[in-house]
Amino acid sequence: MERGDVIEEERSQEENQEQEFDQHGIYNGLKRRWIHPNQGHVSPQALDWGTIMKLAFQSIGVVYGDLGTSPLYVLPGVFQTGVKHNDDILGVLSLIFYSLMLITLIKYVFIVLAANDNGDGGTFALYSLICRYAKVSLTPNQQAEDIEVSNYKLDVPNRRLKRASFVKSMLEKNQITKYFILLMTMLGTSMVIGDGILTPCISVLSAVGGVREATSALTDNMIMWISVAILIILFQIQRFGTDKIGYSFAPILTIWFIFIGTVGLYNFVKHDPGVIKAVNPMYIVKYFSRNKKNAWISLGGVILCLTGSEALFADLGHFSVRSIQISSCTIVFPSVVLAYFGQASYLRKHSQDASNAFYSSVPKPIYWPMFIVAVMAAIIASQSLISASFSIVQQSLALGCFPRVKVVHTSSKYKGQVYVPEINTLLMVACVGVTLGFKNTLQIGNAYGIAVAFVFTITSSFLVLVMVMIWKTNIYLIIIYALTIGLLEFLFLSSVLYKFVDGGYLPLLFALTLVTIMYLWSYGYRKTYMYELENKVSKGKLMEIASDPSIHRVPGLALFYTELVQGISPIFTHYVANVPVLHSILVFVSIKCLPISTVPLKERFLFHRLNSHERGMFRCVVRYGYKDARTEWESFKEVLVSQLKEFIRNDVLMSSELADNDKVANVDEEMVQREVRIVDDALNFGGVVHLMGEKEVMASKGSSFLKKLAINYVYNWLKRCVRQADEFFMIPRKRLLKVGMTYEI
Repeated sequence: MERGDVIEEERSQEENQEQEFDQHGIYNGLKRRWIHPNQGHVSPQALDWGTIMKLAFQSIGVVYGDLGTSPLYVLPGVFQTGVKHNDDILGVLSLIFYSLMLITLIKYVFIVLAANDNGDGGTFALYSLICRYAKVSLTPNQQAEDIEVSNYKLDVPNRRLKRASFVKSMLEKNQITKYFILLMTMLGTSMVIGDGILTPCISVLSAVGGVREATSALTDNMIMWISVAILIILFQIQRFGTDKIGYSFAPILTIWFIFIGTVGLYNFVKHDPGVIKAVNPMYIVKYFSRNKKNAWISLGGVILCLTGSEALFADLGHFSVRSIQISSCTIVFPSVVLAYFGQASYLRKHSQDASNAFYSSVPKPIYWPMFIVAVMAAIIASQSLISASFSIVQQSLALGCFPRVKVVHTSSKYKGQVYVPEINTLLMVACVGVTLGFKNTLQIGNAYGIAVAFVFTITSSFLVLVMVMIWKTNIYLIIIYALTIGLLEFLFLSSVLYKFVDGGYLPLLFALTLVTIMYLWSYGYRKTYMYELENKVSKGKLMEIASDPSIHRVPGLALFYTELVQGISPIFTHYVANVPVLHSILVFVSIKCLPISTVPLKERFLFHRLNSHERGMFRCVVRYGYKDARTEWESFKEVLVSQLKEFIRNDVLMSSELADNDKVANVDEEMVQREVRIVDDALNFGGVVHLMGEKEVMASKGSSFLKKLAINYVYNWLKRCVRQADEFFMIPRKRLLKVGMTYEI
């Protein structure tokens, strides 16, 4: 039997032993209790209509900028060499109309938004939803008590539905599938961040370039430097948060949507109302039969009308499903469709203006007001993918797939509104670099299309898994989805890959870099966790240390931080061997993130007693969701101490209930008072001391060159570059003692 199999078998035996308990909740084996004040499922508090409408208004300023400004550059991107046949305009318009209808409206607004994870969206939200249902996480830190968290619960699949059970079993048993799902999640996340880089570039360049319609004095270089200045300003205001930015930007975007909708309707009526024929999909068939390969290549330009659709889902944590559905259906979709129909109507009479279709179709009297609003809208357009990048980095960070960076919660009312300074700086530098490097929108458009198509395809793949395993959707509906929306997205992906050498390599280069960083961080984290799990302190060794007379006990409450949740880290024995002193109360604290968006405060602390009542040794697993803010130390300490006392009281009094004896009950009440007093004395006379392992990770002897490169150099370099664990968890340094140890993994 392989070593890993032995470890897995021993772990399973220990977990089985620890999970044998009677009806009162007392475990046989390691004695432990848990505190769950709120048993049962607690549904998220429903938002009132006033709040929903406020969020709907805010979402206009954050979510739809990219989608709303796509009319600036879509038709020029499709007709790069001009209009060959007048009916080609109808074919392209029909493609745009049905793409928006199928992917933006039906897929994202009405289907994908329903696959949210307790109100949070994005690729990692889908991944966490799948992880919660099927055991596909590669880090073995799951506990039986996790499912007791109210937000964790899911409907268990009906065993009669063999399809759902088969897919779930296949995902859980196949290690290659687990790695594939994780890599696809990382790729989708990286592509959204790539969108966050390309969106500001193409939007701002397109808007500023429109000034050449009025004057030819501005050269390409001048437009480029003006765009760079605007981009830098945009990223500098991100620190104010989505709430303030949303309220500031929403009125401007609302004016923009009114402008493009009104101008579109004006052009539609004035030039050629006959373009309404484009709602007939036969014009798509005729377009392809007429242009063949060139029509397929032009899909790389058509897909740009969908840019920003993924932001509807990725930005969901900042708002709510209903608010995004309301703003999409009442303002955004009608305005964008009218804008495209208006441009097409204009081009039917002025096909020579295809290279600058938007500004050419604007009536001269309102050209300058439209230009000013367009520039402002283009600046705001960048906001949707910037906010989405912050959200998905927060999710991937919490699930152990991204190096530790600072996450700032910018709103006390909405948990999902965050700002990540390091990512903001990275996006700003990359945006400026792309703008200076490409200088025009055509090559950026080629790059942009690849990023968008990959995100669409990965989201659809995960959505099918959700349909099969969790929603248990009728198989015929799944087939219809795959043959319509799925096939359309595949066609888009094949088309944009054709332009790989014409700038399409850029998002793949971004994605490859980010996926490499994320995977190596995840790999190092996972290997470190497995080492601690394989070398954890046994119960016998822990009892031996606790009863060793040569180890002095001093007053104080010591918090020993460890990532391991299924035992005691080997760093503890290393500490005792070098510092033979233990505090009167010792709590092993594991900070763990569950694959859910938020954990209610009353269910966050999970306590266990590690030995007899006299030794004062406890284990505490502190569970967060990926949207939960890390609280300041003082409030964290108060809650932890309060929950510890409550645990002691419940633990002792439960024993007296089992005894059913008044005399025993009185004795146990005295025991409770004595233990609580020991905790108070520890705080009063010794205070709180923080103990944390400083782990140096090295590849074991005999490891391959690639493993040594990944662990010894890349992973350790990343650890040195990012925030240290004590900074990340906001532990006060004045009372912090770090214990160094080398792990050979």
